[in-house]
Amino acid sequence: MFTGIVQAVGQILKVQPHNHDVSLQIEAGSFDMSVVALGDSIATNGVCLTVTKITDKGFWADVSKETLDCTTVAFWQVGKKVNLEQALMPTSHLGGHIVSGHVDGVGEVNTLKVEGRSWRLGIVAPKGLAKYIAAKGSITVDGTSLTVNRVNGSWFELNIVPHTINETIIQYYRLGHKVNLEVDIIARHLERLLLGDKAAEPDTPSSSITSDFLAEHGFLTPRKR
Repeated sequence: MFTGIVQAVGQILKVQPHNHDVSLQIEAGSFDMSVVALGDSIATNGVCLTVTKITDKGFWADVSKETLDCTTVAFWQVGKKVNLEQALMPTSHLGGHIVSGHVDGVGEVNTLKVEGRSWRLGIVAPKGLAKYIAAKGSITVDGTSLTVNRVNGSWFELNIVPHTINETIIQYYRLGHKVNLEVDIIARHLERLLLGDKAAEPDTPSSSITSDFLAEHGFLTPRKR
């Protein structure tokens, strides 16, 4: 588990393809590698990666086909900057929100407005994630815990303060930039919980939770017909 508070900006040094997956060598920048051991988890642009080898400047990690299919890792090239965060310890401050490091989808930056020293950033999420994104709720963008300001369909807006711009790869974002998105884990589990016994039925889609379903179970006032 992670908090979405980025600890350092690293860089991809090598991309080593295999048959259906890849290995990455990552230079860790100012990240404290003295506390990292083989098998530890490091969130890399929001993707939970397992350390397979420690080097003088960083670490190696393997990336499965599943991760390549579901995240922006498939597009990473040598020289790309990445956000890094070490996994939580029991004594860690939870400065952001609960983050699993399991990316839900890839979004795209479609608006970027400078306001004083801050940025207003607009991102289009995959349509299937829209129901999990709420105004003043939390979302993880490339491993950074952020608060949603506004929502319009599958589009949402974020306000990025100077510290976050300077300490993360958000400073490199431009229009069209692809980003890893992880929605609030509580919303994910709540959706599944609301299915009740139906969750045990094969091929039950989460989308079966409709307004009528919520009203029937006391979460909404029934709609007048």
